[in-house]
Amino acid sequence: MNPNRKVALHTLGCKLNFSETSTIARSFVEAGYARVDLDDGADVVVVNTCSVTDQADKKCRNVVRKAKNLNPDAYIAVIGCYAQLKPEEIAKIPGVSIVLGANEKFNLLDHIDQQHPDGTYLVERIKETRDFVPSFSRGDRTRTFLKVQDGCNYFCAFCTIPLARGRSRSASIEETLAEANKVAQTDAQEVVLTGVNIGDFGTPNGETFMDLVKGLDQVEGIERFRISSIEPNLLSNEIIDFCADSEKFVPHFHIPLQSGSDNILKMMRRRYLTDLYQDRINRIHEKFKDACIGVDVIVGFPGETEERFQETFDFLHQLDVAYLHVFTYSERAN
Repeated sequence: MNPNRKVALHTLGCKLNFSETSTIARSFVEAGYARVDLDDGADVVVVNTCSVTDQADKKCRNVVRKAKNLNPDAYIAVIGCYAQLKPEEIAKIPGVSIVLGANEKFNLLDHIDQQHPDGTYLVERIKETRDFVPSFSRGDRTRTFLKVQDGCNYFCAFCTIPLARGRSRSASIEETLAEANKVAQTDAQEVVLTGVNIGDFGTPNGETFMDLVKGLDQVEGIERFRISSIEPNLLSNEIIDFCADSEKFVPHFHIPLQSGSDNILKMMRRRYLTDLYQDRINRIHEKFKDACIGVDVIVGFPGETEERFQETFDFLHQLDVAYLHVFTYSERAN
C-alpha cells in the first residue's frame, strides 16, 4: 500500500484509450494511491498516448515536458499506441522513466516496484500481443466507455493502429456482459461501446457483434447504449433493424467513409465501395425517423486528384448525414 503517494493520468486520443486509462487508474487506487490532477504534485504520472496522426505524437512529447515541469521528481510512464510504435524515441525524451507497450501497460504497477533505470522501454513485438483486457471508464463522465474489442485485422493503407494494437481480439459475450453488469452498478447513465474495430467483435470466439448487442439489450440498470465508430461493411441490416426496435440503443451511428471515390477506397484497401455505404445510410433512415449519422473523411490521401476529391465532395453533399469528422492525410512510417 502507498497511502501517501499520488498518481496523475493524462489521456490522448480515442474513447478506447479513456476506458483503458480509467481501468489503470483503478488499479492504482486499489494499491493505495490517491488520484490527482497533473498539477497537483503527483509521484507517478501516466501518459496514455495516441498515434493516429503526427500531431498526436507531438502532443505526447508536449504532455511529457509539461508533466516533468509540474512534477520534477515524478516517475513518468508512457503507454499507448505511440509507445508501442516509437518506444526508443519516447525513452529519449528527458524525464521519461519507463515506456510500456500494448502487452505490458496493464502491469505498470509491477514495473514501478522493480525500479528500472530511467529511459527503460519494455515493448514486445505487436504480433505477440494476444491478451484482451476488459476496461471501462468510471467517474470521469456521466457516460461510460466500455471496451468490447481491441486490435484490427484490416490493415488499411493509411492506418498505423494494427501496428500499435495488434490483431483483432475480444472477450467472450459472457465476459463482456459481466463487465456491463459492473457498469450497471455505477451511476453511469449511458454506455458507449468502444474498440478499434468493434464490428469484428467475437471473431476469434465464433461469436458476433450482433450477438453482443442482443445480450447488452437485456442488461438491467443501464438506460442507454451507443455504438461508437463501426465499419460500414460490418454494420449489417440486422444490427440496424435490432437497434431500431430497441429501447436502449440510441439512434446514433458513426460510420467511417474516408473517401467518396471508389478508386481511392480501393487504394486505401477499404472493404467496401460507395454503393454499400449509401445502402447503409438509406437503411438507417428507413428504420429511424431521426437518426444522427456521423462520417469520417480523409482528404489529401496520396493519389487523390482534383477529380477524385470532387467525387468525395459530391458524394458527401448528397448523403443525408448529421456531421463530419474531416482529417488531412498524415504521413506515417510504414
